[in-house]
Amino acid sequence: MEGASYQRFPKIKIRELKDDYAKFELRDTDASMANALRRVMIAEVPTIAIDLVEIEVNSSVLNDEFIAHRLGLIPLTSERAMSMRFSRDCDACDGDGQCEFCSVEFHLRAKCMSDQTLDVTSNDLYSSDHTVVPVNFTDSAGYDSSEQRGIIIVKLRRGQELRLRAIARKGIGKDHAKWSPAATVTFMYEPEIHINEDMMDTLTLEEKQSFVESSPTRVFDIDPNTQQVVVVDPEAYTYDDEVLKKAEAMGKPGLVEIYAKEDSFIFTVESTGAIKASQMVLNAIDILKQKLDAVRLSEDTVEADDQFGELGAHMRGG
Repeated sequence: MEGASYQRFPKIKIRELKDDYAKFELRDTDASMANALRRVMIAEVPTIAIDLVEIEVNSSVLNDEFIAHRLGLIPLTSERAMSMRFSRDCDACDGDGQCEFCSVEFHLRAKCMSDQTLDVTSNDLYSSDHTVVPVNFTDSAGYDSSEQRGIIIVKLRRGQELRLRAIARKGIGKDHAKWSPAATVTFMYEPEIHINEDMMDTLTLEEKQSFVESSPTRVFDIDPNTQQVVVVDPEAYTYDDEVLKKAEAMGKPGLVEIYAKEDSFIFTVESTGAIKASQMVLNAIDILKQKLDAVRLSEDTVEADDQFGELGAHMRGG
């Protein structure tokens, strides 16, 4: 109907939240908005990553390009990335890295002086900005759990040396994967499962057990008190249709009905550590708002051109 409003008001409910992990529900919207949010988190939320490497000395077994590539993939803490400028848009510098608005400078100096192999890690990178440093990961397998080992860049033997200068800049995953803050972002439709109790009562206990075991994941179980099949974890359902096929094979089509709620999604977000998972979601929402505002402004411009013709274009300087 002409003039009808289809405006919706999406809601988010947090289920689980850690620094590098978030699980939440997105309701009262459609798949286009859910997928737009997912794509923005992966490809358009900015972070800081090493983009230029000047190697002074490298006598390691890895060539310069290999080391530069490994440095670029080290995640850096990027809380201030949203407020930084892109180097291509910065008018305060010439791109040499000596700019507080668009870049951060790193130095690395390492030399092996003993017969024991020296691990050169991200902890050996010294930053000019204490807010932008390599993300630390603790690996307790075979090491003291309190030891921050860092990410290995190269291994040096006696006499080998590595000295370099690196420039980190703001960027987005659409330009290069090293700038993506997301390890993974997925969403699934929330399933709605209905069991036909009357039909289920006609099955024997063995048939019920066979039905429950037909699901690859633990979606159903048998209540030990009532001996009835119950749904224990609907979100474990992977839309594999195995229980539906089992019901048909048992001659009981319609034993269970499973629908995907088209306006309810369950998101799982994992961060690389560059920014917190919760901040990644908030930044993605802000960026999505900006993109929608740009579209709305573009539509207003088109309407002005239609209404005022050449006068509207002239007033904008066109």
